[in-house]
Amino acid sequence: MSPKPPSPSPTPPPPGEKPARVNAKSAGVVGLAVGCSRILGLVREVVFAKLFGAGPAMDAFMMAFRIPNLLRDLFAEGALSTAFITTFSKKIEKEGDASAWQLANKMATLTVIFMSLLTLLGIVFAPWLVWLIAGGFSPEKAQLTITLTRIMFPFILLISLAALTMGMLNAKNVFGMPALASSFFNLGSIISGVGLGYWLDPTFGERALVGLAIGTLIGGLLQLVVQFPKLAQVGFRFRPDFLWRDEGVRKILLLMGPAVVAASAVQVNVMVNSRFASFIPGDGPVSWLGYSFRLMMLPLGLFGVAVATVTLPLVSRFAALHDLVGVRSALGRGLRLAFLLTVPAALGLILLAEPIISLIYQGRRFSFEDTLQTAASLRYYSLGLVAYAGIKVIAPAFYALDQRNLPMFVSFFSIATNYLLNQFFTFYLGFGHRGLALSTSLVAMINFAILYRLMLRREGGLDTRGIMGGLLKLLLGSVPMVLVCLAAQQWWFTGLETMSFWVKLVSVFGTIAVAAGAFGVAVLWLRIEEVEELRAMVLRRLGRKAAPPGE
Repeated sequence: MSPKPPSPSPTPPPPGEKPARVNAKSAGVVGLAVGCSRILGLVREVVFAKLFGAGPAMDAFMMAFRIPNLLRDLFAEGALSTAFITTFSKKIEKEGDASAWQLANKMATLTVIFMSLLTLLGIVFAPWLVWLIAGGFSPEKAQLTITLTRIMFPFILLISLAALTMGMLNAKNVFGMPALASSFFNLGSIISGVGLGYWLDPTFGERALVGLAIGTLIGGLLQLVVQFPKLAQVGFRFRPDFLWRDEGVRKILLLMGPAVVAASAVQVNVMVNSRFASFIPGDGPVSWLGYSFRLMMLPLGLFGVAVATVTLPLVSRFAALHDLVGVRSALGRGLRLAFLLTVPAALGLILLAEPIISLIYQGRRFSFEDTLQTAASLRYYSLGLVAYAGIKVIAPAFYALDQRNLPMFVSFFSIATNYLLNQFFTFYLGFGHRGLALSTSLVAMINFAILYRLMLRREGGLDTRGIMGGLLKLLLGSVPMVLVCLAAQQWWFTGLETMSFWVKLVSVFGTIAVAAGAFGVAVLWLRIEEVEELRAMVLRRLGRKAAPPGE
């Protein structure tokens, strides 16, 4: 395919391809798939919470998993995924599939070798890594963390290859299976982890954690291999290629350097928070933060990540065509859609934190005190949910526009700011683990504001008036929902500690249903553009189903 000249408007897609547009339907496909994964991830956390509670054993497991999980965000789903999708999409647009597949083979070979070496280094230097992120752990707790870290470190190799595979499929406009693949990770880690844990220790003591760690590796392997059939369908055939002195490889590596910091600033801050949490007296702060962060990530995965996933390849293609109008349109629309989906989710989590945590986690070894402490951190994490979603959409666009250094510098600033805020809220004001969650959210807001301002200067306009007008309408439309939640807290959720599971289930889901209905009616009345599009799409589908054959 020969390079296309710059154009002031989006270039029509080749025959058979869907139009290049960020819309609710595309994001919905990814949202459903990612949502399934997030829900299964939540199930995974619930199972672990019921079996191990929020004590020292689960603190050790969460901290051990956090080390390869951070590297996953740094090298796999953060830097590698962003850099690869950007370069691979441009390669398809300018040079065609054959050249793009050659680049994919080079990167797959390089990833296997580099991540294998990184895995070996991680296993050897596990004691120093654990000291770095959990310096406040007791010697016994630290030793358990080291053992679990060594078992789970190969996860980074498996998940890096899975992220590379996901990038290829996304660039070829295949979104469903890559987003669904992480569901297989959760299924594999739950079934095999709990089974192995029971086999090693039927009482689910510390030895059972080894089974959970091995189950994590089994889940990572499943996440990789389930994508292979789709990858074969789009034309990829793996052939080891060691010729890495290639322009495409060089571009990916150059993008990855800054992206290692920029794309994973939130996770780096979470790691910093974990070290602070290890110095908070008592057992539980690491688990409380981990459980609440997982729950906050559920709507982020359902909505923010979904919108970002379908936005990045589109922005990359518009950038390759030097179509700045298309870039601005894609980003503006992506942000409006992300806000539409995350504003009500954030408000709901803030207002219904205790009932939701109690319903999901409380029982067996997870006490009501654990519920209160986890809900407290969930509230503060949720304050930054909208900003997290905005960052997911806007940060990768800088790499598509060859502005890789800007988000890197912003991330350096945000990490330093997070450290100072942690000191201030956690120890100076005595907020404990709640201060760590609050500082993370404040940093996300600052990070997004700076990135948005930089993109505004770079592109000359992102329909700020439309974005802010839509956000104001969303806040107005949320008022009935907020009133429903406040009324439920006042009348339904008193005596939460002694409330039975089934009463909580009906009360929580009843409140969510009524609140969602109130929000839906309000935003339809306010005629928000993205809501109107969703409404029209649903009516078209219903009309299609109702139409007689032949029409």
